[in-house]
Amino acid sequence: MTDTSQAKSPSRRRQRFPEISTRAWEHPADRSALVALRRLTGFDDVLKKLAGLVSERSIRLMFLATAVKTSERQFPELYDMVRDAAYVLDLEKVPELYVTQDPTVNAMCIGIDTPIIVLTSGLVELLDEEELRAVVGHEVGHAMSGHAVYRTMLLILTNIATRIAWIPLGNLAIMALVTALKEWFRKAELSCDRAGLLAGQDLQASMRGLMKLAGGHNLGEMNVDAFLEQAAEYEKAGDLRDGVLKLLQVLPQTHPFAVVRVAQLKKWSESDEYRSILAGAYPRRGGDPDASVTDQWKAAADHYTTSVKESKDPLMGLIRDVAGGVGTVGGKLRDTFTGARAGSAAGAAPGAAPGEEG
Repeated sequence: MTDTSQAKSPSRRRQRFPEISTRAWEHPADRSALVALRRLTGFDDVLKKLAGLVSERSIRLMFLATAVKTSERQFPELYDMVRDAAYVLDLEKVPELYVTQDPTVNAMCIGIDTPIIVLTSGLVELLDEEELRAVVGHEVGHAMSGHAVYRTMLLILTNIATRIAWIPLGNLAIMALVTALKEWFRKAELSCDRAGLLAGQDLQASMRGLMKLAGGHNLGEMNVDAFLEQAAEYEKAGDLRDGVLKLLQVLPQTHPFAVVRVAQLKKWSESDEYRSILAGAYPRRGGDPDASVTDQWKAAADHYTTSVKESKDPLMGLIRDVAGGVGTVGGKLRDTFTGARAGSAAGAAPGAAPGEEG
């Protein structure tokens, strides 16, 4: 990694955030897990030993041998971008940035002690300068939050679940943990989308980049406002069956869907939290050791409660109804999946009031 003590200012005027804590941009569900894990004395050391089979040195050597390391002479614009992101987010050590020949559109932050950032050639060719700046800031956010350490836990548990899958009921507990970790993983991606916005400070570029991940390079054929409308359509689409299908589709994913990421980033950019950060009122690193685990878990719980209340998803609507004591789960599920209408003649006993079962 490179020392930024002699780093120049960003290539265009953007606000810098001295001593900013990663808690400033971390999603409540991500932040609560990270604060709790960071308070477990020795947890990182144990996890690093478990992950010791994959040497960080070997990973770096592999990319040195097979990819292009950015510098003032190789991909100089990308080299400046990672230095800019480190400057804006006040990261003392700049992660090394590599470009690897791969048509797959992807970016990753790898490593625990000394993270490195890798961009695929497919991604570099797809995005413009400001869109790439947001992606680089996203990966710097991963490095600063220490997500690589905790992602390793997901990989280890997934590997264990695969090995013991043949044991009857033996992997249920592990798979429950994996499912929970994937939920955290998805929220970590939302966190780093925010870090990318803070690094680039260009909302349209951040949203364009995410839209291109879904639709490719023909930007002239796409529109961010229309993509946001698509995100709203996805959230409230269909009936309860669609809500269940969306849940089943997202559970195996490690990343939120593109339309969800765009909508969430737009919402955060309009929040008081984002405006406070730009005004200089953000948590500092000096307060990280004193961050309350209980407060962070409460913030996460409040987030999920608010999400359910505000969601237009039919499944979330059912959860609200059940929580409020309205109707029965069995009746709603039966009517939804059989196509029966509540209170229809077929579903009511003779003489019964509409909606009353015989």
